[in-house]
Formats: sequence, structure tokens, C-alpha cells
Amino acid sequence: MVQNMLAAHLPVLLKPYNQYKNDLIQFLQNFRVVNDESMYSYNLGPYTSEGTGVSGIESSPQDSEESSLLPTSSLTTNEQMPHKYMLQIQEIANRTRNALSIELDDITAEGREELAQAITINTLRFIEIASQAVDEILRTLKPQQPIVKDQFDIVIEQYMQLESDYRGTHVMNDESALGPAELNPRVMAELDPLNAPIEDQQNKIPAQLVRRYEIHFIPATNIKPLSIREITAADIGHLVKIKGLVVRVLDVKPRVVVACYSCESCGFQAFQQVNSRKFMPLVTCPSAECRTNKKSGELYLNMRGTKFVKYQEIRLQETADQVPVGHIPRAVTLQLLGEVAKQCSAGDLVTVCGVFLPTPQTGFHSFHAGLVADTFLQGMHIERNKKTYEEFIPSVEVDNQVLELSKDAQVYELLAKSIAPEIYGHLDVKKALLLLMVGAPLRRFQDGVRLRGDIHVCLMGDPGVAKSQLLKHIATITPRGVYTTGKGSSGVGLTAAVLRDPLTNELMLEGGALVIADMGVACIDEFDKMDEVDRTAIHEVMEQQTVSIAKAGITTTLNARAAVLAAANPAYGRYNKKKTPSQNINLPPALLSRFDLLFLLIDTPSETQDFQLAKHVTYVHRVGKHPEDDFHPVDPQLIRAYVAKAKRYNPVIPSVVSKYVVNNYVAMRDKEKKAGEWAENYTSARTLLSILRLSQALARIRFSNFVEHADVDEAIRLLESSKSSLREEHHSKNYNVDPVAEIYRHVCEAIHGMEGTSEAVLSDVERQILGRGYSHDQWTKCLEEYEQLNIWMIDRNLDKIRLVA
Repeated sequence: MVQNMLAAHLPVLLKPYNQYKNDLIQFLQNFRVVNDESMYSYNLGPYTSEGTGVSGIESSPQDSEESSLLPTSSLTTNEQMPHKYMLQIQEIANRTRNALSIELDDITAEGREELAQAITINTLRFIEIASQAVDEILRTLKPQQPIVKDQFDIVIEQYMQLESDYRGTHVMNDESALGPAELNPRVMAELDPLNAPIEDQQNKIPAQLVRRYEIHFIPATNIKPLSIREITAADIGHLVKIKGLVVRVLDVKPRVVVACYSCESCGFQAFQQVNSRKFMPLVTCPSAECRTNKKSGELYLNMRGTKFVKYQEIRLQETADQVPVGHIPRAVTLQLLGEVAKQCSAGDLVTVCGVFLPTPQTGFHSFHAGLVADTFLQGMHIERNKKTYEEFIPSVEVDNQVLELSKDAQVYELLAKSIAPEIYGHLDVKKALLLLMVGAPLRRFQDGVRLRGDIHVCLMGDPGVAKSQLLKHIATITPRGVYTTGKGSSGVGLTAAVLRDPLTNELMLEGGALVIADMGVACIDEFDKMDEVDRTAIHEVMEQQTVSIAKAGITTTLNARAAVLAAANPAYGRYNKKKTPSQNINLPPALLSRFDLLFLLIDTPSETQDFQLAKHVTYVHRVGKHPEDDFHPVDPQLIRAYVAKAKRYNPVIPSVVSKYVVNNYVAMRDKEKKAGEWAENYTSARTLLSILRLSQALARIRFSNFVEHADVDEAIRLLESSKSSLREEHHSKNYNVDPVAEIYRHVCEAIHGMEGTSEAVLSDVERQILGRGYSHDQWTKCLEEYEQLNIWMIDRNLDKIRLVA
């Protein structure tokens, strides 16, 4: 197989590299932005040239500026489009850009398929060839702004002055040495490490020291990303594209690219180019003076002239859908240099383009390893598949769809129904999950106190009510969603673990599932089967949203600003109707009060409900999609864009609504007191904060900066409906199930809540009653019955209801 691939690539490999360099120069100079391309985000401005080696250069900056401001649709021919890569190279000459990304799609579009194939199979070599091509182009360009000299300019000046003294020739231009454009062409030819004599390479300035840019190749977009196990030995040295999950991210450290040495005897400066993580420093001075005088001048490292780049290692692991049956996920180390570093964090799902390379064992380890070598991926381009809400920038088309969707009066129910439409029913649960994704704004006070805005939801119910499916769906559509199970997770796995850095052998912290889900959603299945010791680690995360660590001499606090979505079964497997709700839930009150919503889902036999459920399930199983209902589900990508826009709003609660919330909270506490041990809710001060958070999330869905009475009513209705399945089951002397009597009690509580008066607005009371889950017929029946009993008087013209003294 390898021989066949080598035979196929042999004509490409035998082509002279100088010809490839000339092809790259022509491509970089002549390629223009294609008319139908709308994904370039470069700063397209004019550039200036010195000489005639660059074709298609605008003669007037004004004309160039006018052409760059023209819309893409108005440019009919390719000659009118701006140069894509020459503009980036001009920015490199201006020292405002540090990387040049060359897309193989552009090379193929120019009809240079052979060049693109050669770059794919021998990428590292072509990085150097492309760098030489850019160096030649840079000699023809002038900086468009004054350049401030850095330490490398000073080192080059000093070296060239010493070289001039040694050779007796003047090799410096009249201007200061600011880069490749100011150096003598003869010296620049000697600076090329590929053309310099082998015995004299240490006396030359390495090209990496002069270059202030990086070359990155991006493979074609039509290439499907591979899994880690699909990369074989035949891909060594090739440009590959893989997809995986980031499971570990090490700190960014400086890595030596060019080491500069100074001789304490003659003052000569020697350079050493470093291409790996380990290198042997120079010991003897290679200057002509030390060799003539037969002195072994001692060299010491000159940090001013040594060039460092950012270096980071991350661990990439296969996703669950890429792992075959009966196998474990494979992982690969990804080395990031320069501008590619610090682009992802643990938990991100990324697509990485890079060069697949071996790491041969050195030193003592080579005796044991033999011919076996580890492999790694040198990253060149990283694309995150799911960006955070803050980084999400929708296109104009998606933004228009979001605005059009927000005008719909039923957008709240439409978005809720679009969450897992294959799952039948559970409309209130889906509404709660929508509010969980939207959340409320974080509140910070001057004294340092902060109130979380994330909404925590717990789904507790009988087996077979689609709890795990809902958790999986939420973890999929949210940008940072982490799914884990209670029995397969420990306290360390959820918070943080202490590990040793493979580079420095120092102790370091690696975040667990809750830390990885920072600014996202942490989905914990089988929550009731967690050990009590491990479950206590979640208490701090749910309220303070931090993880405090004091292990192995490391004392720190990690951020875990995640919304927790948990699923659990009752204490007896299924809900025992003869037990109280607190006995069935079997969660400590300290943990239970931290959930904003706790849904009790009981599988109760009902002929009508069972018929509709069976009909829905069989249709989905047969057709493979949800039934064509009376609504069209919103696409998950559009839901993500809508949530991202809703999170930009920061709604506040007016004083009128605040008083309304207070009255309802007092009524809820009184109702729980009367219910006794059969109380459905555990109402505390955290419940009041839950009502405020849910109300603010509802206001965000409306794209509003103010909370209304309807938002508070819907929040209270969700709190009441989360236990609605219990109301038909529990009958006791302390629990009245007559809806008319319950509505009367709520009306009296609403009127008594109005200070200094015995009347209230009829429409406000009606909205509050309907928000508690009662029907309009029950509300009308209650009004008529108690009006006939002369309990209250109703003035429908003034929209008033008054209690008779």
C-alpha cells in the first residue's frame, strides 16, 4: 500500500523545489479574491511595491481604496477584485500581521493541482519553500508606516557590523537593518540556511530570526475530517484534517526557536536553530578569530538575541460517534506553535489541520524503544465546531431569521416545542430547558457578593419518561455541553484532579466535568445513584459557581459557571404514591433547594394519553422523524442563534412587579405550611431568587429589558406545574383538591396582598389564576358561584373585584 502511494506521488516529488518556489511566488502575487467568495475577513487595503516584480498593483492609493470599498456583487470580473495574499504580505511588511494562511482551495482554483498535492504530501518542506517565496516578495515591498526597531533588529545590526569588520567589506545599507528588505542581497542569500555551506551554518543568521511571520497551510474544504484511528503510517509528513474533543490543555510556555550565543573571548555571536523540544547547546566558539588563535572561547546564551515562540500542547480524543463497538477512544497529542496556540480550551469540539509527524526517542529511552516512535500532530489551523454564545456572530441571513422569529407572539412555545420534537409531550419540561439555556444575567454588588444567573433543573421521574434523551439533546445543541453519569463520575472527576505536567514534571490541576462546562451546561444523568461524598462536591458549584481546591500544596479556586441539568429516579425506583414527596425524592434539602425547578414525572396509566404516546412513538420509529404537527420545528442552529441574541439583554424588575413577586412568595410559603408533610415544594429564599431568574429569562426570550407581570405568572406556573402529576394522587385532610375552593383562596390572597384596600384589578387576578394552571372554565365557575353567595362584587366595566365586608 505504501509502495503504491509512493509510486503515485513520485512524479510530484521529483520536480525541482526551485520551480515550486517560483510557482508559489506567482500564485501569491496574482491570486485575487473570487467573486462568489464571501468568507474572507481580511483587511483589504492598498499596498505599495518597489519594483516591477508584482503584477496587478494599483497605481493610485485612492483608486485602490475605492475598489476595496465596492461590494462584492458590483465587481464583475476577477481582475477588479483585490489581491488576497499580497494584502496580507503587505501587512506582514507593516508588522501588523504575524501569520500567513494559504488555502489549498485557492491553489486548486488557480489550476495548480500538482502544487497543492505536493504541499499535502510534504508539508514541512513546503513551509520553508513558501517562507523563501514570501521573503523574495517582501524585498519588493515597503512598509506603509514607520517601523519601531525591536531587539532582533539590534542583534542583526551588531552581527552585520562584526561581519563587516571580519571580512573588511561594508555589507550594511545606508538605512538601519529593519528586516529582509534592508539587507544586502548577497548577505540575504547567505542567510538562507538551505543554501549556506554546512561547515559555516552556525556563522549565519538563521532565517527564523529574520522572519517575523508564520506560514500555515489549510487543506481543501471538501476533504472530510478523519478520526484519530483512521490516520496511519502512510500519513507521516502529510497535511491531515482530524476531528476530536479537547480533553486536556496545558499551559502556554515559551519555546526556543533560535538560540543566540556570545563568545566571552572575541565577542562573536553564534546562532543555533532549534527544531525540537530538546537540543544540545553550543560549547565552542565557531568564529574565525578563535579558530586562528586556537582558542576555545566559552559561549554563553544571549537571551536578548534568542527568539522564543508560544508553545502549547493539547490532548485530542475521539468523539463517541467515532469509536467502534467494543473499543476505547484513542487520543493524539497536538503541538501548537506561535499564533495557533491559545485557541481552544478543554471540552471544545474542534477540527484541526496539521502535519502528522513522528517523535523518535532520544537518549536512554531510545535503547528501550528501538525503532518505535511516538507520533504527534503539529497544528496549523483550528476551527471550533461549537462557539460560545459570546463569540457567536450570526450571518445576515440568520440574524434576519432571528428577528422574524422574535415577532411571533408564540415564540416561547414554538422554541420549547422545537427542543427534541421526536419526544412526545413534556411541554412544560421543554419550556424549563429553554429557560435553562437562556438563563438570567449575573448580578454583582459593590461589596463583592454575586448572585448567579444560571438556572438549575432536576428531572425526577419513573423509568421510561425520556429523561436521558432530553439530557443528551441539551448537551448536543448547547455550545459547551458536557454529559456524564452519576455512577461513572467521582467527586474528583466532576471538580478537578491533580496531575503531573509531562513537560516540566510539576503538579498541575486538570478540570473535571463541571469546570470544563464553564459558561455552558453540565448534564448529570443517574443523579440519585451518586455517592453522597461525591454529590457534596456539587453544592458549591451550584450556588457559588466555583470549585475550591486545596490539594498537594495547590490552593486555588476554579470557575464553574455552569447550569446543572440533572436526571434521577425516585428513591424506590418508581414513585411510591403511599409515601410523601420528601420520602420519594430522597435528596437532602441543602441540595434540593439549589435547583430552581424540580420536575416530578410520574408514569400514570391513561387511555387517551397512552394512545397518543404509542401513536407518536410508532410513527417516529417507522418514519425516522417527528410527525408533521401543526407547527414547523425551529432548526437547532437557529435556536442557538436566538439564544445567543437573547443573552445580550439584561432585564430589570420594576418596583410594581417586585411587589407582585413578594405577595406571591408569601402565598406560596403559606400554602406549603398548610399542606404539611404532603407539601409538593420546598420553598425557601432560594425559591424567591428562582422566580426572579425565571422571570428574567422569560423577558430575555421576548428581547425585552423589563420584566412584566406575565413573566412572573409564567415562572410561578412552571413551579406549580412541575408537581402537577402529584395533585391527582395525594388526598388528605390537609390537602384540598377542589379547584373552585382553591381559586377562591388564591383570589382572597391576591386581594389581601393589596395594602389599604379590599379590591383588586380583575384582569390581574385572572392572569395570576390562569398562570397557576387552572382552566378558564374553572375561573368563570368560581366567579359566578361566589358572586351569587355575595362574597364579592364584580365590576366588569371598571375591571375591579371587591370583597364584601
